[in-house]
Amino acid sequence: MNSLLDRTLQLTQLSGQAVKELSPSFDQLPKTDHADGEYRLRRYSIVRVSNGKVQAMPPRSFMQSDEVNTFQGNVCRSFEALDESILSSAGMFEMCEVFKNANVLSDEQEIEIHQIRIAAINGETQVAPEGVHQDGFNHIAVIGIDRHNIEGGEFMVYRDKTDIPFLSMALQQGEVAILADNQLWHNARPIKAVKQDEQGYLDLFVLTAKEAAHALHA
Repeated sequence: MNSLLDRTLQLTQLSGQAVKELSPSFDQLPKTDHADGEYRLRRYSIVRVSNGKVQAMPPRSFMQSDEVNTFQGNVCRSFEALDESILSSAGMFEMCEVFKNANVLSDEQEIEIHQIRIAAINGETQVAPEGVHQDGFNHIAVIGIDRHNIEGGEFMVYRDKTDIPFLSMALQQGEVAILADNQLWHNARPIKAVKQDEQGYLDLFVLTAKEAAHALHA
């Protein structure tokens, strides 16, 4: 891997204890009224990480421009916040601290957390309906929490939107992919239930941040 990718892509792993603490909360994720709300169940919170804890910021809506998100761009989306018990857990602190340290973020940096379950419905289900894309941030992380009764769902990373992926991996429990969103592109393969009479799903956390510590204090 060349020096550019050394700086822009990192792969790491959460502890088994962190996964154990975070995993059960996915069963309580709500559906939404958004275009993908029937099969992409989600909670969303904004936090800061300092003094050994995760501090929730006041809730606000989430919106991306249509230049970034061709599926739901310029749509103001509201989601229920992550449960307080999850935000205050040691597993959440570990996950946020991994992201913060990998990207050299300051204590004042806001981190946006999306807790998502993609449920397999009607054959193939799109994990990333917008296709190959960037999210409009400086840094993102995708954390695998669980895969149940599915095939597909591999997380794919690209040097450019029109390239073939140089990384394709099905994120297993606790596996973390951290990338510079302003330099690389990403996507995910659709999922499909293996046993048609049993629910299949993919559980993920997606963390995003706009700036690094040096940029905040420039």
